[in-house]
Order: sequence, then C-alpha cells, then structure tokens
Amino acid sequence: MTYLDLTHLFTANMPTYPGDQPSKLERIELENEECNDHRIQTGMHVGTHIDAPLHMLKGGKKISDYPVDHFFGQTHLVDARGKEVVDAEILEGIGIQKNDMIFVMTGHYKKFSEPDYYFIYPKITPSFATKIAELGVKIVGIDTPSPDQPPYEIHKLWFKNDILIIENLNNLEALLDHKKFHAIVLPAKFEAEAAPVRVVAQLL
Repeated sequence: MTYLDLTHLFTANMPTYPGDQPSKLERIELENEECNDHRIQTGMHVGTHIDAPLHMLKGGKKISDYPVDHFFGQTHLVDARGKEVVDAEILEGIGIQKNDMIFVMTGHYKKFSEPDYYFIYPKITPSFATKIAELGVKIVGIDTPSPDQPPYEIHKLWFKNDILIIENLNNLEALLDHKKFHAIVLPAKFEAEAAPVRVVAQLL
C-alpha cells in the first residue's frame, strides 16, 4: 500500500492569513535537558486545516461534532491547473457518488511561502459549488487558501449543505496518475469551528 502526505509542514515561520496573528512553534527551556518539549500558539485557520459550518454559520456544527468515519472515504482529484476560476463543467465524467470527497488541484500550493499566496489564487464558481452540493459530496479539499473571497458565499453554501472544507492542501500533483483514491483526513479533535488536519492519500 502506498501513502502520500498532502499536508504542509507546520514550522516556526508558518505563513498566516493576512490580518491573523502570527503562529509560534518554539522549544521550551527545561531544567531537565534529557527531554524536549515544544509550545505551539496558533489560530485554527493556519496551514493545512479543515473548516466546519460553525466557522460561518451561527449554531453550525463544530469539528468535534463529526464522527471519525466521516474523515475517510473515496476521493476524486479534479485537475484545475491553469484556470483562474473552477467551474462546474470540470466535474463532467468523473463519476462522483454521494459522500465522496473532492480535491481540487490548481497548483497554487507551490506558492505557499510567497507573499501573494493569500491574495491571488483561483476561485470556485457558484455553479461548481452548487453541483458539489447536489452530488452530496461530504468534504472538498483545495490547494489554495480559500474557495472564495468576502462575503464568502461559497463557504456558506457548502456549510449549509454540511460540506467540510480543507484549505491549503499540498503536493496534489503527486496524484496525477491516481485520479481516484482513498483519503484519510484526520483533524485534531478540538471543540472548535476548525482544526489543523493531516491529509493522506491511500492509493488504490
């Protein structure tokens, strides 16, 4: 069995969304130097993470409200490289079934450490978002910082349809020869609207 890690490494200099507090990852000084310990300070929407409905819907579900089996399943890779917008037509012929997951590959993940990463990126269209909801997809993953921009209508549409959103996926082009695979998407079990997530592709 082959596994591919699709998660950005969390580092001491982690890029953050403009306006968010910087994240910190630092070694704690210990009297007993025979062991190591680190301290982390971060918002939930840093690096590869997953958003739940509470992020933008009053009274919406938290990440901790979902059972663990929600984070496993058949997943389809959507190749959207070279597109400024991702429209519904790109889904034709994929064979998506209810409760599948979709990962949208734009190639933008390669700019993760660049200054314009959070400002200029491909966007999801309402037609794509609506089609995803109609198909009953349970999780959408993207290799950009967001599927949209304010007023975040795509976020809200998916959350109203109980669709979780993974942002800042990494290394999706490693899946080009595997357009269908199983994904393991395990978020930290925080009682919150989002959480850091380790995303792994299990190749069929």
